[in-house]
Amino acid sequence: MRLRSATLAVTAVAAMAALAGCGSGTGEAKSVPVTATGSLESLAAEVKCDPDIQTDADEIRQAVCKASAGKFVLATFATDRGQREWLNDAKDYGGYYLVGRKWVAVGSNGTVRTLRGTLGGDVEIGADHSGHSAG
Repeated sequence: MRLRSATLAVTAVAAMAALAGCGSGTGEAKSVPVTATGSLESLAAEVKCDPDIQTDADEIRQAVCKASAGKFVLATFATDRGQREWLNDAKDYGGYYLVGRKWVAVGSNGTVRTLRGTLGGDVEIGADHSGHSAG
């Protein structure tokens, strides 16, 4: 069952994906650390961000972060399944996603790849909207 807070979280990520814009990828980092785990606050501390909590629900916690890597959304999930459902919905909006176990960071291509150097994880790319015009 999807809750209202999860819908609001996807909406916030859609806005962040729009800020991130679509663009070409760059090369991967040469070495990727072991993927980080932990609470939203501990992940934020790893990248030296003071998280601005936007959603605090049992299923998902989400914050906006500003760090030296750039501005991004950081979300943690209660379950792997909840994370994958949320990610599948969010990726329809485009953008760049750094995915770890029960957490996702969403931001520009450069921000996500910089965060990967600290948090590890896998980069996933949302739908490509570059061919769409603002008719």
